Amino acid sequence: MSSKYDLKSVKLPRLAGGAMEAFAGLLENPATGALLMPKLLEDGGITKLRSLQVDEPPTFLPLYPVVAEGNAPLPDASPLPAAAQSDAGFKFNTVRDYAEAYRAGRVTPEDVAERVLQAIADSDRQSPPLRAFIASFRDDVMAQARAATQRIREGKALGIFDGVPVAIKDEVDQAPYGTTVGTKFLGRTPATSDSTVVARMRAAGALLIGKANMHEIGINPVGINAHHGFARNPYAPDHYPGGSSSGPAVAVAAGLCPVALGADGGGSIRIPAALCGLVGLKATFGRVSEAGAYPLTWSMGHLGPIAATAADAALMYSVIAGPDAADPNSLHQPPESVAGVGQIDLHGLTLGVYRPWFNHATPAIVSACEAMLAALTGMGATVREIEIPELDAARVAHVVTILSEMAASMARFYKEHRRDFGGDVRINLALGRVFTARDYVQAQRVRTRMMAHFARALTEVDVIVSPATAVTAPAIPSGAVPKGESDLSTVTELMRYIVPGNFVGLPAISFPAGYDEGGLPIGFHAMGRPWAEALLLRLAHAAGPTVARRKPQAYYELLR
Repeated sequence: MSSKYDLKSVKLPRLAGGAMEAFAGLLENPATGALLMPKLLEDGGITKLRSLQVDEPPTFLPLYPVVAEGNAPLPDASPLPAAAQSDAGFKFNTVRDYAEAYRAGRVTPEDVAERVLQAIADSDRQSPPLRAFIASFRDDVMAQARAATQRIREGKALGIFDGVPVAIKDEVDQAPYGTTVGTKFLGRTPATSDSTVVARMRAAGALLIGKANMHEIGINPVGINAHHGFARNPYAPDHYPGGSSSGPAVAVAAGLCPVALGADGGGSIRIPAALCGLVGLKATFGRVSEAGAYPLTWSMGHLGPIAATAADAALMYSVIAGPDAADPNSLHQPPESVAGVGQIDLHGLTLGVYRPWFNHATPAIVSACEAMLAALTGMGATVREIEIPELDAARVAHVVTILSEMAASMARFYKEHRRDFGGDVRINLALGRVFTARDYVQAQRVRTRMMAHFARALTEVDVIVSPATAVTAPAIPSGAVPKGESDLSTVTELMRYIVPGNFVGLPAISFPAGYDEGGLPIGFHAMGRPWAEALLLRLAHAAGPTVARRKPQAYYELLR
């Protein structure tokens, strides 16, 4: 086992438009693909992974015991706090703001529904269009809003979420919408029932305003979609919002809703949250039911909130988390709780920093994250230096795992719909199809080893912290529109800190740390022990007032 930091920035060719599609065709052709693949596998680290000596048995699902050492209940059992935002900066509308406005009679859910439908339409008429949503059905939205208005008028509100707008990533079933998973050929038949998480949000009264855009089949962390339009970053519409939960992040950052449901198999909640200046939570594997989510990655998929504030992320988490008979992976977990999230005093909390990893980002990001570390230590937290070996093996094993699982998921559509996928998706699926059973098992053996590495680190510290991404939101090149691009160098920078959370199944959160010199948001990232979601939310909530938030270029005010 080597403790040397082994992650590297890579310079790989960027492909766009016709060149990207031509390269995809070459990879898909058995003859030319056989010539090109060996170089791609070597450059991607697959050859090195194949030769790695791993004695551990494979772990196919990163499930954890119900009782995890060191996660005693927090001493503060106060109710969930109000959102904490800096007095010096822009204040996003929160779930509580909507609930209070409704109960004070200043506005009704019907008013908000009309405004959000108009805002969605306006956002798609701006230049360039935001494209936060794939579909939003007016009749369905207004029917929900009328029912919520009536309940609130009669004093029978279902809870704080009643009538509050919420967006759902189009990877998750929600009646009466089809589930496109960002493709041009899926989702033609409307879902007849809600996924578990959507059903739980609907039961809480959430005003479900539509199916949010996403990177096609969730296969990249950028936000490209050649079929439904590129989602745009509200802070800079000529930049990517991150993905694959691009639409949910855009919807929240643009003020179309205070919280949205995302999905995360390789940073797909936390990356767009970071690039759009938001909070994104990926819980422990199995904490949130996957029933009714499209099966893209069985061993690394997570559903969770993207929100303007940690308090709103905690509110959605408290509704959607918990056991579900329809998802066996969710049945063995301790009771979910958000107790103590409002505790600002961080004395007794130890933050682990692996310095070479922490510093492997742009100077602006490192500087902002160092300032966040200082702010957290000012609240009582202590910092301890740690080491996490073999991060590059984890990176490559994650690639093998997620692309193998996605290729298997899409295999039944390959013959008929191969050319219906975008070029970047075709390239990634071509890679996934050449991985062998031995590659997949080797990756799961590496997973066992990495779970041990992180467990060891988390005996020394309570939370492992780092930047959320190594770069801020990349600019969208003119040649990338409308067909997209394949830029694996940038993908590597976006995923540097994110991958382990999915691969080893630990809870992780991204929250705002500041802005770069161009005004693009910077995210801070924290990983905890199994089932420690409340602790991560507490950290993000405490950090909230330390950052003066900035108003996005594209923002729609729905309450005033």
